[in-house]
Amino acid sequence: MEGFLKPSDTLNKSRKNRVIAVEAIVATGALVGLNQLWYADYPRSDFHFINDNAEWLQVDKAGHFYSSYHLGRLSAEMLEWSGASQKDQLIYGAGIGFAFLTAVEALDGFSSEWGASTGDIIANAAGTALYVSQELMWKEQRITPKFSFHTTQYAQYRPNVLGSSLAEQILKDYNGQTYWLSVNLHSFSKGSKIPKWLNLAIGYGADGMITGNRENNGLFLTPKTERSRRFYLSLDVDLTKIDTKSHFLKTIFSVLNTLKIPAPTIEYSRLEGFRGHLSYF
Repeated sequence: MEGFLKPSDTLNKSRKNRVIAVEAIVATGALVGLNQLWYADYPRSDFHFINDNAEWLQVDKAGHFYSSYHLGRLSAEMLEWSGASQKDQLIYGAGIGFAFLTAVEALDGFSSEWGASTGDIIANAAGTALYVSQELMWKEQRITPKFSFHTTQYAQYRPNVLGSSLAEQILKDYNGQTYWLSVNLHSFSKGSKIPKWLNLAIGYGADGMITGNRENNGLFLTPKTERSRRFYLSLDVDLTKIDTKSHFLKTIFSVLNTLKIPAPTIEYSRLEGFRGHLSYF
């Protein structure tokens, strides 16, 4: 296993072809599955755009940014494992996240229930750009988007939209989602005594949302809520900066580095001011 997971020092064509095949199969299967299992239940339409930039207090856009970054990062790391050049990693690897999510956006565009969102496409491009720009500037990822989630009271009032199970709520309940920019402190102060794995994380989320639009909240029998943005400041751990010679652990750490580590957190909102959490996720 260790030998298999060790990145190749030179281009291994067999590995590269394997990576390309796996990514193509997974992406195609995911798109076909979405089209059959999700979009097939709704009427089709001519391709069209919608402006949903004001919905869900932009938490959904943060999700697109996060997803595009990590899909591209993980794909680039798979190409690095095959020994592909940095150019190929950035073009064909990092571009996968943007290409896949743009294809999903196209499916939205042909559905009468939704529509392609320019805001989503911009968020997808921004996530890819964050990964590529850091590789070009620093040859390392100093700023990493991360995700955390907690259940909320709102899903029970509209489970078809916000999720009826925990798995659905993680994906759909924007009230419980928090998106972070986790900054590695040591990488910005080389030579300091700051631990290489210690990060400072800035988070964004929102609360009080039953629907995407403020004016629709009153259509549902729910407690009176006011929508509000939430901002967070917390400590975090960059798992990829933990020293280990095990390629198995490096792979596990790379995957888990998509999640924010629970830690003491300061929260601010317009409604409640500053609040402290001994541990927030």
